[in-house]
Amino acid sequence: MGLSKKVASANFMREQQTIFACPVCHEQMTVTEQCVVTCENRHTFDVAKQGYVNFMTHPATSMYGKELFEARKQIIESGLYLPMHEAVMDSLKTFGQDLTVLDTGCGEGSHLAMIKNQFEETTDNKIVGAGIDIAKEGIIAAGRNYEDMIWCVGDLAKSPFQESSFDVILNILSPANYTEFRRLLKPEGVVVKIVPQSGYLRQLRKLFFADSDKESYSNDRTVERFKENFSEVSVERITQTVEIDPTLVPMLMHMTPMGWHQKADADQNNVTEITIDLDILIGKVSLKKAFK
Repeated sequence: MGLSKKVASANFMREQQTIFACPVCHEQMTVTEQCVVTCENRHTFDVAKQGYVNFMTHPATSMYGKELFEARKQIIESGLYLPMHEAVMDSLKTFGQDLTVLDTGCGEGSHLAMIKNQFEETTDNKIVGAGIDIAKEGIIAAGRNYEDMIWCVGDLAKSPFQESSFDVILNILSPANYTEFRRLLKPEGVVVKIVPQSGYLRQLRKLFFADSDKESYSNDRTVERFKENFSEVSVERITQTVEIDPTLVPMLMHMTPMGWHQKADADQNNVTEITIDLDILIGKVSLKKAFK
């Protein structure tokens, strides 16, 4: 009989335990044989049966529920974001080595899992992948679906990781914490941030926000802020319009905040194709900016 998911996850985390820092007192942590992550001051966090750890030190509410993450997993695994995954993977290949990668705002972990799988299938290198999200339902799903990865419920403002622990930080269509990103990055590490471009999901935008100022979108302010925080910034735009399986349209509507405010008369049957239009921002930390 194989190991339980809880024990297998604890064993994997033990192999990587040097990356952990107590979110309460910031001391080094160890992962015990009893599947507990603990520090010398005896702050303890249990590995759950689904294979994740809840490092939250305060109550938090999330608008994102179980159904949203199930929809998100199906959409991502359908291949809709494949060009973005391939572009990110190509940027990671330039390291030419094994990598530690943290996905911040990872949700149910599908983006990280697909990037890791593609990277390892096409190179001789491995990724130690970790994901953190404030939404517990997402992390439960990640732990249930993806093995040999580290899944944490946690707040980036009190993250459970040591400084200089990661080669790469992914920040895919989610809010950023640049101060924490700089703390967590290794000296030659990079942040890869994915932000929507003007055509992103424009078919849904037209459906929900026709004739309003929300029908158009600009990421200029987000890109500008990224450039203020990192040096050697590169920007690559990934855009394509593809036919979409009609059965996926309700899931796509459910996984995006646009769908939460949909008009009662919005006719999803009119959506037969979808546009993925994204900017991939890659930035390094300069010494000057690191000590601001």
